[in-house]
Amino acid sequence: MVLAYIIFCVLFLCCAFLLYIMSKEAQADRVLVHHWAFSELPVQKDPITIFFISDIHKRTVTQTIIKKAKAQADFVIVGGDLAEKGVSLGQIKANLVKLKEIGPVYFVWGNNDYELDHESLKELMKKLDIVILENTAVCLIKQKVTLLGVEDLSMEKDDLEQAVNAAGNSPFKILVSHNPKIVDSLTPEQNIQLILSGHTHGGQIRVFGFGPYEKGGIKRINNTRLFVSNGYGTTALPLRLGAKAETHIIKITSSSTS
Repeated sequence: MVLAYIIFCVLFLCCAFLLYIMSKEAQADRVLVHHWAFSELPVQKDPITIFFISDIHKRTVTQTIIKKAKAQADFVIVGGDLAEKGVSLGQIKANLVKLKEIGPVYFVWGNNDYELDHESLKELMKKLDIVILENTAVCLIKQKVTLLGVEDLSMEKDDLEQAVNAAGNSPFKILVSHNPKIVDSLTPEQNIQLILSGHTHGGQIRVFGFGPYEKGGIKRINNTRLFVSNGYGTTALPLRLGAKAETHIIKITSSSTS
């Protein structure tokens, strides 16, 4: 009887400690810094610096994150799932106002964003001068760099061809898609060098290294680099294991010598 009680207590403490660790991972305020060079990018004096955040969901963006990214990034990209059902417009506005402290904000829709009042969210972003990339593109730096954004693929609202057409003949294209599976729709002729995405949460809860999705990171697929973030928030349970919450400072330079 005593042995059974001791075993129960040990198991209870182990479970409690594991939940504590998982909660801490879910609430992490990590800003990872990435340095990537591309031969297709025209030579310029300073790197292009992006603050990329995806899958905020129910989280409140902390001042810790803002302080780390402020004065570093040229602009902010929100890679979808800014929020989800049950998150108030007030909380969404507060998060966007904080992100605007870093720089101009660009946004693409994620699947959970469609759970909200679509028009109210669009009106809020319009008031805050947030640029929504809905299957379109914007020029960032004197026709040298173009940012493309598509609506969410899993909702069948994406139109990559329309976004590519809007980008014209820009020599360097960055595509933002909440769902990384957009890479399967790419053709060499579209000449997209970089994709930024999220959606998968890096599996969110990984057991012995295994999870429902791959852990976030960058990989090369043909001539395109695909970057998938683990994301900042969580879905279903406010817990993570083996895939800490993260945001990103991305510095892009030219590898050309002339």
